[in-house]
Amino acid sequence: MDKCAEELARCQSNLTELSRLLQSLEILQRTQSAPNFTDMQKHQLYLLWQPNEYFVKPNSFLLLSCFPTVHSLLKSAFNTMAIEKEKIKQVLSEQEQSDQSSQIISIRKSLSLALAQNAELRSRLNRIHSETILTEQVVSVNIIPTPDEAVEQMGIPLTQQASNESRLSMSESVSEFFDAQEVLLSASSSENEGSDDESYVSDVSDNISEDNASVTDNVSRQMANGDFAGSAFRNGRRICLPAPCPDTSNINLWNILRNNIGKDLSKVSMPVELNEPLNTLQRMCEELEYSELLDKAAETENPFERMVLVAAFAVSGYSSTYYRAGSKPFNPLLGETYECIREDKGFCFFSEQVSHHPPISACHCESKNFTFWQDVRWKNKFWGKSMEILPIGSVNLTIPRFGDHYEWNKVTTCVHNILSGRRWIEHYGEITIRNTKSSTCLCKLTFVKGNYWSSNVNEVQGFVMDQEGKVIHRLFGKWHEGLYCGVPPSAKCVWRPGSMPTDYELYYGFTRFAIELNELCPELKDALPRTDARFRPDQRYLEEGNVEMASSEKQRIEDAQRARRKWNEENNIKHEPRFFKKVVDANHRERWVSNNMYWELRKNPGFINMEPTVSLW
Repeated sequence: MDKCAEELARCQSNLTELSRLLQSLEILQRTQSAPNFTDMQKHQLYLLWQPNEYFVKPNSFLLLSCFPTVHSLLKSAFNTMAIEKEKIKQVLSEQEQSDQSSQIISIRKSLSLALAQNAELRSRLNRIHSETILTEQVVSVNIIPTPDEAVEQMGIPLTQQASNESRLSMSESVSEFFDAQEVLLSASSSENEGSDDESYVSDVSDNISEDNASVTDNVSRQMANGDFAGSAFRNGRRICLPAPCPDTSNINLWNILRNNIGKDLSKVSMPVELNEPLNTLQRMCEELEYSELLDKAAETENPFERMVLVAAFAVSGYSSTYYRAGSKPFNPLLGETYECIREDKGFCFFSEQVSHHPPISACHCESKNFTFWQDVRWKNKFWGKSMEILPIGSVNLTIPRFGDHYEWNKVTTCVHNILSGRRWIEHYGEITIRNTKSSTCLCKLTFVKGNYWSSNVNEVQGFVMDQEGKVIHRLFGKWHEGLYCGVPPSAKCVWRPGSMPTDYELYYGFTRFAIELNELCPELKDALPRTDARFRPDQRYLEEGNVEMASSEKQRIEDAQRARRKWNEENNIKHEPRFFKKVVDANHRERWVSNNMYWELRKNPGFINMEPTVSLW
């Protein structure tokens, strides 16, 4: 390029000289083309009329001798310009090709990087999918069913389960704990009247968790040995309900609720069509759908990482409520129970309605890796277009391997568009998770309050910090999509909810785990107490799609409960729960904890050999 610039400068200089010579030639040409009056007058006044300049013009005739030089200069200039033009074209062409080559190399590098990133993302997605897949885990001895079992299992999704009167033999985030929506429009009792029940309050030492965990090893051994009757693992759990949910478009909720704005709805009787074929005791079990998070926590040495997994479990229980805003669970009767043994998940669960006014539900779950229990009561308020559900109580979790005892509260739930429009559910408030046995770390989770169209709807934010208040892990996500730990974009997915079953909108929005909760298989019939929720006829009729019989049975059962309550009051008889006891902890809070009798009575003498204390239905 420098050489090219020098040649161009020389050409410019030649062109300037050429321009000067051309101007001189133009003057000479004009002079020669004029009439030659001097020849006509050479004999007349020659000396008189000739101007002085005429005598200096001979210099101009020297221009004629410059013509060959000018021609040579012009030819040389044009040749130089042509050569330099070709050189410039060649340089520009080479530069353009060089630029294109650089661009091609850059594009190839970018493409290679994008392909590598895509492969990494695919690998991450495959790993996430493999971690959250909901396929049933089966024990090796029962992977291949017998021909008779296969026929029976194939028929399960296609046949309705008979109601209690006709045939009693018929029978998962995150992205945690109890679903607050489980008490939609109910959250308390099915009676329309009542007063507070008083129960004996006993002293309790600081080792409540140790007392509850003392039988865990025994129960785990019984599970491993198959000692629980009717608990043989079946790899053919049902995959859909017998009938879809009923049409509720003709129900005018305003006529039911207009006189109860701002009041507690626990005493308001609702049409059975607004229920789902599960009750609150079963909903408490639904909180354990993602119990594998607790199993993983029991294998995690780092206390901060254990807290992250416990926090994910606390969030995961809300995920099943996302599609359930349109219905509410049945209110348990006083003394009603529920049992769930899941060998595939490794836990044994039971729950009982221990109080009716105020309504209190208690549950207890045991596993070789953890012990989980809670007692919860609810208050709800109807505000015209929405209803708030405020849970009162705490959730407890122990991990024996590390001596941890975690405790946390629940957040407020609000169901919007109660009377019109598309109902949607929201959870908001703050959860604080503490390890009462260690001050090493603390977790706080905030369920952000938003609106249906906002970008932060269902958002959860939180952090795990040490005892000095330093943030160790940051948590974020949405309670219906998953929970992440870290800072985007390098955050790690801790929990994600499983996929929903086919046509879930037609079947109350149930998850796969929820579909299995009310299943009553033949081998469970003689193992369960008569108070188990699976035997409840109004709930069974609703599951089968018989709304008329469900409504009739619901009214009969509630009337019978009111009659029992009145008789007990008249005879000064106080209800005593069979499987839970009330205690007072070190903070002077009343708690309901297991009395460790359920599994013992189930084994010996067996509930089928015991006379029921009362007939609930």
